[in-house]
Amino acid sequence: MKADVGGPRRIVCLTEEPTEVLYALGEQNRIVGISGFTVRPAAARREKPKVSAFTSAKIDEILKLEPDFVVGFSDIQADIAAELIRRGVEVWISNHRSVDGILDYVRRLGALVGVAAKADAYAAGLQQGLDAIARQAAALPRRPKVYFEEWDEPPITGIRWVAELVRIAGGDDIFPERAAESLAKQRILEDPGEVVRRAPDIILGSWCGKKFRPEKVAARPGWAAIPAVRDGELHEVKSPLILQPGPAALTDGVREIARIIGAWAAKSRR
Repeated sequence: MKADVGGPRRIVCLTEEPTEVLYALGEQNRIVGISGFTVRPAAARREKPKVSAFTSAKIDEILKLEPDFVVGFSDIQADIAAELIRRGVEVWISNHRSVDGILDYVRRLGALVGVAAKADAYAAGLQQGLDAIARQAAALPRRPKVYFEEWDEPPITGIRWVAELVRIAGGDDIFPERAAESLAKQRILEDPGEVVRRAPDIILGSWCGKKFRPEKVAARPGWAAIPAVRDGELHEVKSPLILQPGPAALTDGVREIARIIGAWAAKSRR
């Protein structure tokens, strides 16, 4: 990283969340390359070269961009990071998995690029938004049990930040013990009948890369007995809103979950 006060000037973002954060901080001119999976903000897809997927990257293309800082996420990108480091590039790989972790990520990224004050203010605003949703949720007459599915074949339950956002929005994730597991393979439901036994009131689907199909879920053996299926409470939360550990999840993602839970609560009052 350059030693000047302004921090790095040519940043490559290997995943969406650093791109979204830097745009939110008004530092998008520093970004010289992004992930091809970036959806938010829409301007980034139009303005920035796409140089990586999630588990792979165009190393030579990244090097041509002459980055002085590369930001990635999780152990899954360890090989990409190692190759860039061997080629003399400074890399930061975060591994945050919780709501507090996302907020801290915003602050740390801001500090690393030399805009700590702006990042602190932005993180504080995100926290205030979450607090407002939690206050609204506290007025609900009853908390629904929620099953969140991030993949269908095999069924994979939600990660920690998702379970925490469900809780903030007024619900209770039915697999809190699985949410604590960081790897998707550790959250695979070997016995989908466990969902039937835990009887969620709401089912949220966010199948990364493909459309959630409520009718397919409802047709699973034995699932007709689930309250959510019986009452038609199967809803999609678009994956770009919730499955990236960045600002989207703490804003549009949690608001969509709160909207669904609020509508369920209004129906349950009747």
